[in-house]
Amino acid sequence: MSVEAVAALAVRGVSHAYGSRQALCDVSLTVPQSRFTALLGLNGAGKTTLFSLITRLYDTRHGSIDVLGHRVSREPGRALRLLGVVFQARTLDLDISVMDNLLYHAALHGIGNREARQRALDALREIELTDRSRDAVRRLSGGQMRRIEIARALLHRPRVLVLDEPTVGLDVASRSAILRHVRSLVRDRGVAVLWATHLLDEVASDDAVVVLHRGRVLAAGDVPEVVASTGAADMRSAFIALTGGAAEAPE
Repeated sequence: MSVEAVAALAVRGVSHAYGSRQALCDVSLTVPQSRFTALLGLNGAGKTTLFSLITRLYDTRHGSIDVLGHRVSREPGRALRLLGVVFQARTLDLDISVMDNLLYHAALHGIGNREARQRALDALREIELTDRSRDAVRRLSGGQMRRIEIARALLHRPRVLVLDEPTVGLDVASRSAILRHVRSLVRDRGVAVLWATHLLDEVASDDAVVVLHRGRVLAAGDVPEVVASTGAADMRSAFIALTGGAAEAPE
């Protein structure tokens, strides 16, 4: 099998329950290399549970998850080294500097101090926050914190980036800037992205999309294919058709 044929991320038959509550049921999806894939679902659809399994915060007991052909349950070190993660909840240390947050993350990945500092400076330059490197994180805006988290997730140069509702709570301008930046990573670096969202305006017509609803995948494919399969005029109408008129269809 060629390198190009291997999925960046392959989830097969994954189920997960919290006691008697089934959060995911037989979920399968594929994130192609060098593509932006939107995981679209309402709050409570199971997106965060799926991310917890992909990143091995939870063990996968039913089904399998591979990162570029490496099984997360069998080769966690190799699989997770290929993965960059931005969680929905903020995970930066608010009381230390931006630079120290980045250097700490780099050290966890075994990157030497000199190399780590150079990578951190390059990352801050790319997101235009070099002048904030010595500031305590708590002095940053929400959008700036999120940009730092994305920069941090890329320090070890992963080939797959997964982001769980990365724009939640941000203003329109910050949301737009972060989305543009992540799309540029796909275009310019060939990074594969899985972007979880409940906001339809974050899904572009040339994206791949996976519709997750109440723990089940209802549709997956390129946006035009998913729209056409429902006979709808656009992705919003397709989502409503697939979910049976969900009470809170994404805006």
